[in-house]
Amino acid sequence: MTSHAPSKLSIRDHDRAAAHMTYVYPVVSRRAGGVSVGINLNPNNACNWRCIYCQVPDLKRGAAPEIDLKQLEAELTALLHDIVHGDFMQTRVPEGARRLNDIALSGNGEPTSAKAFPEVIQLIGRVMKRFSLVNKIKLVLITNGSLIAREPVQLGLKRMAKLNGEVWYKLDSATREGMARINNTRQSLKKTAEHIALAAALCPTSLQTCVFAQNGLPPSTAEQQAYLDFLAHLTAQGVKLNGVLLYGIARPSLQPEAAQLSALPKAWLEEFAHQIEQIGLAVRITP
Repeated sequence: MTSHAPSKLSIRDHDRAAAHMTYVYPVVSRRAGGVSVGINLNPNNACNWRCIYCQVPDLKRGAAPEIDLKQLEAELTALLHDIVHGDFMQTRVPEGARRLNDIALSGNGEPTSAKAFPEVIQLIGRVMKRFSLVNKIKLVLITNGSLIAREPVQLGLKRMAKLNGEVWYKLDSATREGMARINNTRQSLKKTAEHIALAAALCPTSLQTCVFAQNGLPPSTAEQQAYLDFLAHLTAQGVKLNGVLLYGIARPSLQPEAAQLSALPKAWLEEFAHQIEQIGLAVRITP
């Protein structure tokens, strides 16, 4: 038993170990606007992409390890019990953010790389029902979308759709050069478009785009136009998106490029958001 009170959560501190659990952690989320219960299926810090703004320490290439489903269910049950029935909100959460907004599969790598991904969604649904949270909070998957062609991932998305689920699909650039520089992936734009369309057909989907200055410069005019053209193409193809989550850098990167990166002014994000809205998509800005 510790002699000091637990520290309050902060939007600038997403320490996965704060809850002393392997898979489950609480955060005050800027984008969610309240408490988000995070599910980390990549405690090995492995991801198939390497985004240069990533805050994961010792990030390595790879996939999620085998998931201990019993441990995950026990951890999620314990934390939700503390939030719903205990004093978690009063002791750990700043006033104004004491609202349980969602359960989010995010963590330290690509969550859909877990072989047990559909079983994890089924498990989360079971726990949500136990606490009468279905249709009261969101179930969010934060993903780079690269593995959505896999049948188990698609099964998981179908299960998410029945649990008030939403996919936040990463799209930081719509050029091959930009994706290689920012996300360190060689995935084609054709495949990216196909995967976004597939995600949107299976579960409500928003695009999430991180914008920042690199070496003091914002995304080039050509980069911005390619992104807008890509969204216009998706819209013309009949892809139904909930909108775009446009956000900046709030916490320092832990990648080698960290010193090159800086936040853009809110006015820049607002102007870019206005251009996206002209395409017919709703935009939510988080500087």
